Amino acid sequence: MANPVTDIVLTSDKLSTDTVIEKISDAKCGAISLFVGTTRNHHDGKEVVKLEYECYIPMAEKTIKNICDEIRTKWPEVFHIAVHHRLGHVPVKNASIMIGISSPHREDSLSATEFAISALKAKVPIWKKEIYCDGSGDWKENKECQWKKDTKSDRSERTEI
Repeated sequence: MANPVTDIVLTSDKLSTDTVIEKISDAKCGAISLFVGTTRNHHDGKEVVKLEYECYIPMAEKTIKNICDEIRTKWPEVFHIAVHHRLGHVPVKNASIMIGISSPHREDSLSATEFAISALKAKVPIWKKEIYCDGSGDWKENKECQWKKDTKSDRSERTEI
């Protein structure tokens, strides 16, 4: 029987649901939960054409790994976890993040997936800039963000979303 996998990917490449599902599929698991966050075409009355993500990869990976460890503590039946986040430019309708979690039964995978996206938004230092149709852009912070007060001084014009 295979050991549990924690697959963390931060990439400028397009994300694939097939890849995530392949990473977390297992014969002992009857449930796969998948969250896909995509770029929407509007925010606060402005037309968004793409998002731009950046991060310090080692810090982001470490924080994501800690979240995955917490998931395994809270839901011991969770087997495989995949967290794939796109960096750089992400056009409208494209995926920015995919979280996949497998477990023997749906309750654990569903609850753990919901926890994972909320924890990622609150804890992982990944910055997002909305780019509008006129070429302008605004850096955004998640309203759940716990670390924003520490980094506020290094970014001007932050807006909560």
